[in-house]
Amino acid sequence: MKVKNKMKSYIKLFTEFGPIAVFFLINFKYGIFHATAAFMAATAIAIPIAWKMNGKIPVMPIVVGIFVLFFGSLTLIFHDDTFIKLKPTIVNLLFASILIVSKTYFKKNILKLVLGSAFKLSERGWNILNTRWTYFFIFLAILNEIVWRNFSTDTWVTFKLFGILPITLIWAALQMPLILKEGKEEKV
Repeated sequence: MKVKNKMKSYIKLFTEFGPIAVFFLINFKYGIFHATAAFMAATAIAIPIAWKMNGKIPVMPIVVGIFVLFFGSLTLIFHDDTFIKLKPTIVNLLFASILIVSKTYFKKNILKLVLGSAFKLSERGWNILNTRWTYFFIFLAILNEIVWRNFSTDTWVTFKLFGILPITLIWAALQMPLILKEGKEEKV
């Protein structure tokens, strides 16, 4: 059982970060337009693998995949890398908007719906986590805008893999004290 779970974790990591690694490697060798096509293909391959491995539809990867295919197609059709560079900004602002709108207008905490099976938190904890991730997504959108507008395409691509990914992992780890503090014991 442990080996199967470990294998699932590696495949999950591969399906989530593999497409961006492909994007980086192909950009390094062939440039942004080839990298965009490879990114689209890798994303299209990763989603069904994630679906098969988890036994359920991977909602977030599908949402991101739709954006990759849409903005990637615009990039290739118009031969303009601005579209693929805007994708992270728009996706992060969309995620922030969803967190805000769902909590404010629908009184639903999307993070709780998505992560509720992984974490058991108090309502206060979920609300704080929701607010923190909202601001983090806005921060990522602004950061993406700063990098792609002020640096070379190669620097932007490198930053996506070696900047955004570690920043996100560190941010997620920094949420652990809140998760531990606001965690609720399950009643047996």
